[in-house]
This record gives sequence, C-alpha cells and structure tokens, in this order.
Amino acid sequence: MKLLTVNFITCAVKACKTSTLSFPLHFQDAELEQREVEYNPTFLQNILPRLEWDAIMTTAAEVCIHVVLGFTNLPPLKPDGNPEAEDEHRVMRDLHTLLLETEVMEGKLVCGNCGHAYKIKEGIANFLLPNHLGESGFITVPTVGEG
Repeated sequence: MKLLTVNFITCAVKACKTSTLSFPLHFQDAELEQREVEYNPTFLQNILPRLEWDAIMTTAAEVCIHVVLGFTNLPPLKPDGNPEAEDEHRVMRDLHTLLLETEVMEGKLVCGNCGHAYKIKEGIANFLLPNHLGESGFITVPTVGEG
C-alpha cells in the first residue's frame, strides 16, 4: 500500500463517518519497503491540491520517514508545486519518495476514533468490517411466495 493511499481513505465504521478523528488512519507496526518509481512532476503537481497536508505530516511522522528514508523534515505548509524553485524541487522529490516509492507491506491502519485496526498484508489493506461494526452489505431478497 503506497503512502499516498492513506491520504484518501477514512474509517469504514458507520459511527466514524462524522468524526474528524477517523482521518487520517494511523499506521501501526508498519513494515516499509521502497520501490523505485519514475519521477513524474506533472502527476505531483496535479495531486498536490488534493492532498490533506496535515494528514501527510502525521503519516510521515508515524512511520518515521525522516529516519528510514533520510528526510530531515517536510515543510509545515503545503508547497505550491512550482518546479522552477529549487526548494520546491527538493520538496517535490521528497514527496515523490514518500508518497509513491514508499509502501507499507505489513502492519495495520488504526482509526483514531473507534480504534478498529485494518490489517495490511503483502501491501494490501483489508477494509472489510465484521458485521457488528457496520452494515453487512448483504441484501435480503424474498423467496418466491413471500409477500
């Protein structure tokens, strides 16, 4: 699961839909892997307005990105994505490494509101909920002869 993904998901438990604590989900026991991806500044410029910067900062701190990947820090404010500015270029490269090249292979995503943990196995998060935490998703269809 790429770290970019966590910026677009929230807890699936119905009771958490209105809570601000359900976003972002928090990594726990994360095993990271880096896979080289071709740098695409156009993609980063297009995705940047959609990113919740505070959530990115939280995620980066929780998985100790600055230690694992050699980052010293990300700027406290979201960059504007100007590829001409030297500082912006460094930040965009760091974002590329953080969001697109860093994957969580094993671990959990935990909701800050209800505490439900979504397991991540082989890079895939399981967002299926047990019946007691959400609607089952099944539709009951009456059999022939029922009214």
